[in-house]
Amino acid sequence: MTEPQQQTQVGNYLAQAMQIYRQKALEVMKFWYQRRIRSWLNGRTIQSFASLLLIGAVLSMLVASCGSSSANNADVKLRLVSFSVTKAAHDQIIPKFVEKWKQEHNQNVIFEQSYGGSGAQTAAVIEGSQKADIVHLALPWDVSKIQKAGLIKPGWEIKSPRNGIVSRSVATIVTREGNPKDIYTWQDLAKNGVTLIAANPKTSGIAIWEFLALWGSVTQAGGDETTALDYVTKVYKNTPTLTKDAREASDLFFQKGQGDVLITYENEVILAEKTGTKLPYVVPKLNISIDNPVAVVDKNVDKHGTRKVAQAFVDYLYSVEAQREFAKLQYRPVNPTVAQEVLSEYPQVDTLFTSQDLGGWDNIEKKFFVDGAIFDKAIAGKKA
Repeated sequence: MTEPQQQTQVGNYLAQAMQIYRQKALEVMKFWYQRRIRSWLNGRTIQSFASLLLIGAVLSMLVASCGSSSANNADVKLRLVSFSVTKAAHDQIIPKFVEKWKQEHNQNVIFEQSYGGSGAQTAAVIEGSQKADIVHLALPWDVSKIQKAGLIKPGWEIKSPRNGIVSRSVATIVTREGNPKDIYTWQDLAKNGVTLIAANPKTSGIAIWEFLALWGSVTQAGGDETTALDYVTKVYKNTPTLTKDAREASDLFFQKGQGDVLITYENEVILAEKTGTKLPYVVPKLNISIDNPVAVVDKNVDKHGTRKVAQAFVDYLYSVEAQREFAKLQYRPVNPTVAQEVLSEYPQVDTLFTSQDLGGWDNIEKKFFVDGAIFDKAIAGKKA
């Protein structure tokens, strides 16, 4: 049990104890009040009348106190800001949490939800146009940006299980029907005559994961950074233009028929296949763990008075019940029990590397994506 869960449980015990105490005190006061009434009716003395008034006043305060306990159970609003592809999962998970909280706390939770590109959602939270209590984003880097803006306290990643990662996927290579260009591995993306449709890592979350997958396909297989830079430069030479986001890249590939290959999330491809849209795809055996974090936005929950319920929802997202809903939508669950249950449903990945294997997000930003860093060098090499 996490510290926030322990605090919640202790708080519930104290609240229940106080309620029992008030009820017992009320019963005692009622008993004495009834005796005083009988005494006053029999003796009708000034002293007994004064006692009657005093006890009546105390009794009224106790009744009001008990009533205020119910008032504390007024509806509470939670503001969830997340990236686009999680909506289907949250549509299933949120009602289950709402029902659970109602049963345990006799309180209705009303969710205000917003979905969009992870980068845009991050910017909206920072500028204040999205007053999120909870963020569920595509990149730990995005949560770190909100932390650096002073809205989330340092150490958010160690306050929840799995270092704050609540949903997970891997990279998938989608090809044209019949795979006419014989694209099966990361290295095939650098072949002459292959056209890759890709988004810009400077503006798109999935494009960041895509670039890191390309880079790691070399360095995590034993190649040096010179070889990796040469490889990613060749891949981006095969990319005629970089779209601003993943949706635009998908539209070019699927709707307009441009390009030979697209890199996207595994969960998107498998879910599309299950709903009737069959896409030829390959899940590379050497792959990157696409980790999606969740965090409580400390400054906002303290302002809204929603910390307790916000933390409870974050904790619930790691539960077996919630993780099964993620798994139904083809995310790779982070809960060990559920992960074992659905292991056979996913293509096998032999080597799974993470952002930490590439130096962690602070290093990734400086090394790859600031102006003049490795990504810019790859694009410059593309034009040479």
